[in-house]
Amino acid sequence: MDRRNQSRKLAAGWMALPLAALALGGCASLAAPLLKPKLSAEIAALPAGDWKLDPTHAALIFRINHLGYSDLIGRFESFDVSLTGDASDPASARADAVIDMTSLDIANDSFAEELMGPKFFDAARYPQAVFRTLSVTPGENGGAEVNGELTLHGQTRPVTLDVQFNGTAFEPIRGTQVAGFSVNAVIDRTDFEISAFSGLVTDEVRIQIEAEFLKQ
Repeated sequence: MDRRNQSRKLAAGWMALPLAALALGGCASLAAPLLKPKLSAEIAALPAGDWKLDPTHAALIFRINHLGYSDLIGRFESFDVSLTGDASDPASARADAVIDMTSLDIANDSFAEELMGPKFFDAARYPQAVFRTLSVTPGENGGAEVNGELTLHGQTRPVTLDVQFNGTAFEPIRGTQVAGFSVNAVIDRTDFEISAFSGLVTDEVRIQIEAEFLKQ
């Protein structure tokens, strides 16, 4: 009898697991409309003040063509951006970014070490790249042209960012106002004296940034 009762209890326990999972899934489905933020893509909806990057929802990717065969794609895992501005005067917005050059990831550790070596980024001598805004020219539909200075490999050169504001909302999950942006830029690596294998590997580097900011 005891064994039969024990078996029944075990069977009941195993049957309860999928039922519990279904119940939790149902709760999540019910909660989703309440938790999902209602974004506004209007710049005017962006609260004035200081914003800080959410590093768990950010990506900095670069692409460079290799011999015409394909694009080499890499990313920097560690970078920080601070943003300040007022929607009533978008031209006054300013951003400062610092990139940890030693955080390079190209899914190939030995090649990443080579790229961080003296022929390319020379990250031991220049462990950081820094960008600072000089001017902002607002465009249409949440777009803007951001002119600034990029210091990379010990060289400071002008760089223009194509910035797209994706929207903002108060987000219950993170408990604060959140704003999202997509950024594209193109630089010439030889401008920063990174010229190894120029002519074989293209000098044009395409940069993509996806970033979410938290209101401070």
